[in-house]
Amino acid sequence: MSRTEWCLKYKVEKKCSTTKARAAVFETSRGKVHTPVFMPVGTQGTMKGITVDQMKNMDIEIILANTYHLAHQPGTEILDKFNGVHNFMGWDRNILTDSGGFQMVSLIHLTTLTEEGVEFAYPHDQTRKLMMTPEESMRIQKSIDSDIVMQLDDVVSAGIGRGPRIEEAAERSVKNPVYRWLDRCLESPLGVNQNIFPIIQGGLDPEPRIKCSEEMTRRKAPGFAIGGLSGGETKDEFWRVIDNSAPLLPVDKPKYCMGVGYALDLIVLVSLGVDMFDCVYPTRTARFGHALLIDGKELDIKRGEFAPIEPGCPCECCKNYTRAGLHILFRSRQSVASSILSIHNLMHQKRLMTQMREAIIADNFPSWVFAYCEKNFSDGSLPQWASNALCKVGVDVSKFVGKVMKNKEERSSRHDMKSYKSIPKESESKDAVKS
Repeated sequence: MSRTEWCLKYKVEKKCSTTKARAAVFETSRGKVHTPVFMPVGTQGTMKGITVDQMKNMDIEIILANTYHLAHQPGTEILDKFNGVHNFMGWDRNILTDSGGFQMVSLIHLTTLTEEGVEFAYPHDQTRKLMMTPEESMRIQKSIDSDIVMQLDDVVSAGIGRGPRIEEAAERSVKNPVYRWLDRCLESPLGVNQNIFPIIQGGLDPEPRIKCSEEMTRRKAPGFAIGGLSGGETKDEFWRVIDNSAPLLPVDKPKYCMGVGYALDLIVLVSLGVDMFDCVYPTRTARFGHALLIDGKELDIKRGEFAPIEPGCPCECCKNYTRAGLHILFRSRQSVASSILSIHNLMHQKRLMTQMREAIIADNFPSWVFAYCEKNFSDGSLPQWASNALCKVGVDVSKFVGKVMKNKEERSSRHDMKSYKSIPKESESKDAVKS
């Protein structure tokens, strides 16, 4: 029997009168989360190099952990002894767990897909197997005791875009008359305080996503996610899928776009009505010695400058360290360097989301977006795709698109987006910190 009652309660506090942006709050048994929100990624139940107290000092309300990786280590036997990952890591706020579906793409060379589920070979010992069925994903997430549980979905790289494999994934996630993965997840036992989000699939074609959305929204779920993106599609395809998908989801439930973390992407998707985001980007780029700035740019801290990363930033990094000091720490390969910079980058994400939320509540969000573009793209560097998306919801920023950007195609990926291209691989960088 599928559940129809969930403990997650969602309330829209203010809607933008021009765009589709909204400020809201949802509450679980472990507290409130104010949206729009960016969720830092602690894959194995920990943020690399950052303590729980440091996360609380940044007022982080929710983090993401990964079912596949937690099943591998520490494993459900240990998690059961701790009564869940919250006690294991000492975190008493909200946790969302990805179901393991994304690893069908990121670890495709280790997977075998069937209607029953997906079989993974463990990366470090390929003789060991994990059969991740919808039921097994729910069992693991029940042991994790995450507050928001993601359904196991059939994830296909967005680079495939269209065709039979995309339609198969959308149908397998929900519609197949025998093996409906969503229904199998919903019928699996979860904790009384756990909440499950279905994930909309369908590639870049509107029709499979419409069908998938129609089926999924018939289920009484407390929130919904848009999946299958940030996988190599063009940015123009990326935003158009969101623009087509978000309106199909219930207005009284949170909407979550998976794998998004770049400032401009966040601004565009908030404008299109999305509430929740996650990405490894801010912490991963910190480990390469790159700091995020509120103007949307990256700063390579390997410079001898006696100034904070960003004047006015309230984080521990900017209050206590100079660029020159961090430069020396990275040069000497001190692991604390990436930890310090990760704090700054997470605070950057928090400040950005807070600014957008405050602008929505004050009903001046379009003016805030325009001012952001005017400050950061006055040289004509605003990408055409972003201008198209923002103009679609009533924010005309076309004046900030120069001739070069009009014909430039960008692609969207969780790990290979444009900013990563400027970051050397750890094995190639003399200054990089190995994690």
